[in-house]
Amino acid sequence: MDFQAWWDFMSARRSQLLTDSYLHVSAVVQSIVLATIIAVGIGILVYRSPIGSAVATGLASTILTVPSFALLGLLIPILGLGVRPTVTALVLYGLLPIIRNTIIGLASVDPAITDAARGVGMNRLRVLGRIEMPLAWPSILAGMRVSTQMLMGILAIAAYAKGPGLGNLIFSGLSRVGSPTAVPQALTGTVLIVILALILDALYVLLGRLTTSRGIR
Repeated sequence: MDFQAWWDFMSARRSQLLTDSYLHVSAVVQSIVLATIIAVGIGILVYRSPIGSAVATGLASTILTVPSFALLGLLIPILGLGVRPTVTALVLYGLLPIIRNTIIGLASVDPAITDAARGVGMNRLRVLGRIEMPLAWPSILAGMRVSTQMLMGILAIAAYAKGPGLGNLIFSGLSRVGSPTAVPQALTGTVLIVILALILDALYVLLGRLTTSRGIR
């Protein structure tokens, strides 16, 4: 591919590329927030039960076996096209790493620590909020990082459901194979997704440093 043609394409579409990049990141971040709320809640409910933990992770694992095209195809008749089926699919796909890491993080807290906390008068909720969750946070954050990287790529496929983001650029390029702008379009969308994924991962590292006490790192 001619590098100059690629650069000319990016220069001519700079405003649209910025908009698509923002929408891509925004959809992923919103989906991760929702997935984290749901997954951490599930993890808190089941981490003390081996059977409950196995069922929760098993169901979340099953979702990942469903191809994204198939899941979107199932959601479109119910939710229509656009943001709703896209975010729903992303939330479902993002659950497993966060559920699994929440369970691992909470289950790995030393019982002696929680027993000592209860010994000084802390109730169950205070132990969870002030002891167990801070200790499990690095594990939960690691699950969020994995889910985020995964969803950055899955969102590109959501262009099939008229979802937001850079996937529309990739699909548009692939549908015009043979035209002068086909390869620049597809390549630009792909490269931008990779760059944005790396930026988000770096922000997770920074968030981990800012929110995790030195004794837990």
